[in-house]
Amino acid sequence: MGLLVFMRNLLLALCLFLVLGFLYYSAWKLHLLRWEDSNSVVLSFDSVGHTIGSEYDKLGFLLNLDSKLPPELISKYANFSEGVCKPGYASALMTVIFPKFSKPAPMFLDDSFRKWARIRDFVPPFGIKGQDNLIKAILSATKDYRLTPALDSLSCRRCIIVGNGGVLANKSLGLKIDDYDVVVRLNSAPVKGFEKDVGGKTTLRITYPEGAIQKMEQYEKDSLFVLAGFKWQDFKWLKYIVYKEKV
Repeated sequence: MGLLVFMRNLLLALCLFLVLGFLYYSAWKLHLLRWEDSNSVVLSFDSVGHTIGSEYDKLGFLLNLDSKLPPELISKYANFSEGVCKPGYASALMTVIFPKFSKPAPMFLDDSFRKWARIRDFVPPFGIKGQDNLIKAILSATKDYRLTPALDSLSCRRCIIVGNGGVLANKSLGLKIDDYDVVVRLNSAPVKGFEKDVGGKTTLRITYPEGAIQKMEQYEKDSLFVLAGFKWQDFKWLKYIVYKEKV
């Protein structure tokens, strides 16, 4: 009798487990369908109301990116080649990829950030919604949130982003990397001791709290620290650092 009761309870538990599993799987599939539907291709419009076309997604970004230049850029930059700086090329290409691109938008948040309505409509990492007071406090204590005047005065800046993978090891590309106007490094990518391969110049170091260098002396004194805020705690972390508060 005890064995029968045990088997009955076991079967009931298995049935309950199967039902819960089916409900979970169904909810997951519905979520995927809703996600696919929300990201389906729709007609988008540029800043003057012209139809962009079905090759752009709901947000207005070009769906299929490749290395080929659009025809209008090929005709304008027919002699475009590696290492040649073409003023206006980056903005023109960005406009093709994202017609809603607004050129006057600042590279970094400055004390005019409140007027950029679109980024204030979304929470991090897509915007700064709910972070107004924190950002205001940070910017009130940080005055240097722009590129140097020397870089800002250039009509065309040659930029390079140096990743953290080992692919640069023993390639002796340091001098070529340092030849760029703007050298961007990510998180805690080491430089000292590896200059031959990765260069010694750092213009911008873009990071988030978990990937940031922990020791102040390891930061380059002539570089600009840039926080990429992925969540609201990241802005609070930066405020603690700026005001030298306990994290």
